[in-house]
This record gives sequence, C-alpha cells and structure tokens, in this order.
Amino acid sequence: MDQNSFPSSGLFGSYGAYSSSDPSLQVPVTAGTGGSLSPFLNVDPIYLNQGDSQFIIPNGQNRTRGRLELAFSQIGGSCMAGAIYGALNGLRISGPETRELAGRVRMSQMITLVTKQGASSANAIGVVALMYSILGVGLSWSRGTDDEVNTIGAATLTGLLYKSSAGLKTMARAGAVGFGLSSLWCLYHNKDKVRAMIGVEQTQY
Repeated sequence: MDQNSFPSSGLFGSYGAYSSSDPSLQVPVTAGTGGSLSPFLNVDPIYLNQGDSQFIIPNGQNRTRGRLELAFSQIGGSCMAGAIYGALNGLRISGPETRELAGRVRMSQMITLVTKQGASSANAIGVVALMYSILGVGLSWSRGTDDEVNTIGAATLTGLLYKSSAGLKTMARAGAVGFGLSSLWCLYHNKDKVRAMIGVEQTQY
C-alpha cells in the first residue's frame, strides 16, 4: 500500500488533511465582526485582549500605586542598598586595618568590620528613607494630590530634619542636597513634559 495515500497527522491531529479531501468538513468559522474565531475554542479572539490592562481594579481606585504603597518597597530597598554598600566598604577598610593580624583572628576581625559597616549604613539610609516616606505621605494626604511638589518638599524636609542637630549651615546644606536630588529625579521622570515645555522635539529613530 502506498504510504503517500494516508494523510499526515500534525500536532492537533489530521483534521486539516481530512478536511482538504472532504468538502463537508470545510466549515467557515468566523466572528460576527469579520474576525476569525479560534479553530480549537469557540471563543472570539477579539474579546480576549482589547488593549486594556490585564488586571482588575476596584471602582474608585487609582491604576497606579500610591505613595503609601510605594513607601514599603522604598524603605526596604534603601535598607538593602545601604547594607550592601556598608558591607563592601567594610570589606575595603578591613584589609589595611587587620594587616598585622593573621589566621582566624584576622578573619574574625574582618567579618566584624563588614557586619558593623553594613548595619551602620543600612540604619542610616533606612532612617532617611523612612523620614522621606512619612513626609511624602503626609504632604500627599494634606494636599489631596500626589505630584512632584510632594517629592521635592519631602526630600528637602528630610535633609533639613536629618541634619537639624548639626548646625544651621549643615542643615541648610543637607536640605539643598535633598532639593537638588529630588529636582533631578523629577526632571528625569518627566523628561517628555520638560521637552514639550521648552519646545524640544524628540528625535524619532
């Protein structure tokens, strides 16, 4: 018997081969709007993805996370970043400071320095992130809106309060640092709006 006389079966069976030889199996499956229906599911693909968000949002809730929701991830991320920075800094300074030691004593001393530096940096940066988050949430609730003014105000107040015990000059310098960093972040985050305001057209590649 000739093997070519048998229709080849594919991944979903040999329906295609049989349908080509039997005209009664060639039933058009189309949607009411002219789009093709799925040949395996009796579902119109136009209803599967209409270009909207693929998650359910309760009525009256914003589509983006608020400042209070972002505060938890910001504080945790800041603590982790501070711990990593402190650990690397402790590893850098532990070599020269334990040069005169040897063996297990030196290794123990190096681990102690790395741990202390990591905990100290994580504590300092975590406190700054906590103050910034609390001030940002307070400004957002008091003003009834969440915009760049809250970001710049919270960062400036954080710098002022964090260095409030070091004198007016240091306090003003820390506030200026907070104001500058937050302004740069807002400019970067809204660079398209800034370009539109100053009349710079974005180059299309």
